[in-house]
Amino acid sequence: MISKPLMTNEIENYRLSIAPMMDCTDRHFRVLMRQITQRSLLYTEMIVAQALHFSKNRNKLLDFDEIEHPIAIQLGGDDPNLLAEAAEMAEDWGYDEINLNIGCPSSKVKSGNFGACLMGKPKTVANCIEKMKKSCKIPITVKHRLGIDNLDSDDYLMNFVDSCSIAGADRFIIHARKAWLNGLNPKENRTIPPLQYERVKKLKDERPELIIELNGGINTIDECIKALRSFDGAMIGRAAYSRPYSWTKIDSMIYGQKEEYISRSKIIKRIIPFAQKHLENDGRLWNISKHIINLIENIPNAKIIRQELSEKCQNNKANVAVLKKIAQQLEDAGH
Repeated sequence: MISKPLMTNEIENYRLSIAPMMDCTDRHFRVLMRQITQRSLLYTEMIVAQALHFSKNRNKLLDFDEIEHPIAIQLGGDDPNLLAEAAEMAEDWGYDEINLNIGCPSSKVKSGNFGACLMGKPKTVANCIEKMKKSCKIPITVKHRLGIDNLDSDDYLMNFVDSCSIAGADRFIIHARKAWLNGLNPKENRTIPPLQYERVKKLKDERPELIIELNGGINTIDECIKALRSFDGAMIGRAAYSRPYSWTKIDSMIYGQKEEYISRSKIIKRIIPFAQKHLENDGRLWNISKHIINLIENIPNAKIIRQELSEKCQNNKANVAVLKKIAQQLEDAGH
């Protein structure tokens, strides 16, 4: 059964967001997604507060294009002072929100004492949020799991969220799985621990005043709409990265805007000016094209077109003529 679009009065306080994903949600992917949805919240990859503090080239870490708004920066860290400094920088740079990563289960992040392991240190998290709130005026949100290892009871989750809320967290993005910090790698932690939407729903029912966004296992616009019937927001991740074209109706179905058909060829043509600017700043065409490849699916000769795009764009001397040619091929074929 296909869901009906959400009416305007239903979605005033709802948001759909594209999850922060390491090695995926760089500025080039965000520009691609902004051609697909004007309204959804985009996220940076996680940026470590300590790295910002010591960086000699903060522009490289923080810069984004104006077209990317609304955009949130995701920060990682456990030092309240460094996170406060990073939050102040993020506000000065023009970000719309700041998100604290309490959900990443990788061993590298764990060794740095941040990410999901901080669910075991609610006082530290609260101190970080409190400091960040004092250092800037933009919203501070928290992305976290249901729990970690054996710290995953409903009471523990409630107390963790309450602690963050008292400290000033403006929104909670909850990945509806626990994380096993020992025994599972990050990929396994995205699939093996079972999804437990009912536990997030129970938390929302018991804390209706809190803004709670559901994350995990949401793969279609219809599933987003279903989530938005119970929660204040829905976050999509790998499904947006691997199948970007399947999300072209986000703004009409979620935000009630007039539906506008946008072809693959039009999306690529809109990206060409950004690609040209990137090349003029000594970038490579492949930085952008590796994301565009995922646009080309479920059409005749998709494999051949993807192969041509991949081979030509990985050449260090490739220019936007490659994208123009591919866009024209798609347009001529009605795509």
